[in-house]
Amino acid sequence: MDIGIVLQTTPPARRVIDLAKRAEALGFSHVWTFDSHILWEEPYVIHSQILAETRNVIVGPMVTNPATRDWTVTASTYATLNEMYGNRTVCGIGRGDSAVRVTNGKPTTLATMTDAVNVIRELANGRSVDYKGSTITLPWAEKSELEVWGAGYGPKALKMIGETCDGFILQLADTQIAEWTISAVRTAAADAGRDPDDITICVAAPAYVGDDIEYMRDQVRWFGGMVGNHVADIVTRYGDETDAVPQALTDYIKGRQGYDYNQHGQAGNTHADFVPDEIVDRFCILGPPSAQLERLAELRELGVDQFSIYLQHDGKDHTLTEYGERVIPFVNETKLAKT
Repeated sequence: MDIGIVLQTTPPARRVIDLAKRAEALGFSHVWTFDSHILWEEPYVIHSQILAETRNVIVGPMVTNPATRDWTVTASTYATLNEMYGNRTVCGIGRGDSAVRVTNGKPTTLATMTDAVNVIRELANGRSVDYKGSTITLPWAEKSELEVWGAGYGPKALKMIGETCDGFILQLADTQIAEWTISAVRTAAADAGRDPDDITICVAAPAYVGDDIEYMRDQVRWFGGMVGNHVADIVTRYGDETDAVPQALTDYIKGRQGYDYNQHGQAGNTHADFVPDEIVDRFCILGPPSAQLERLAELRELGVDQFSIYLQHDGKDHTLTEYGERVIPFVNETKLAKT
């Protein structure tokens, strides 16, 4: 199992870049960032600098969307980064949340997301694609390689991801919900004639290494509020008592009364009080290294290929160090030098 991190591009950008460099030195495989260009700094500029100052980590947004950027520009950005730094990018994409809602927009349809995945992936892999009545190609991108991983929660989104995307991003670490969503993605892939094992499974959630559970819960309670935005959309579409969506995902938002994007992804925000401790414990991974390893083992058994830590709390440096020294070395079986 790979271990990555997810960072906000909060200024100063130098701090984000330094965290990325430290993550690579500690054995992390991926550095993801939010993509919300009004709330924080432009991620692709920072991605370029992270790639310039590291050797191995793969970078990408968690997640971009089809609404705020022209798809051909997005594809060209990835292909350029790949040409400069050797195919070390991945595109995480969803229908859109903070980046579109802050500008009074709304998430795109799944049909639009499907089209965007196709255009971005084909162009960024040096292939031709039909776009607005023309066949277009990035003629200089023949050596570029890009995977597109889709993020979603609802049945239709999971079906689209299984049929279309190279990877699936689940933004919570609850094993029950992970099992349901992964099964739905793989079933959709098989029904579409794809090999389900070819789809990379990534779970992303806050992790905090420590012993004071109450304190850590308050530092990451914001995450349940962020996930609640997407769950509220699902409840609007499917209802909160349908067999289409597990109640383990929908029940907790009944006390939700709104969301302030000015506090998006921030510890101690004022709109996540409705999130109960149980949800924090299920959606996030809190506790000493042994607790981290136990949950990671459960996720790995479900087929998760990567766990990425949302590092939005006051224990960034401590958690990075603890993972680097006491978690990552023990996540996977150690190969013997001599047998």
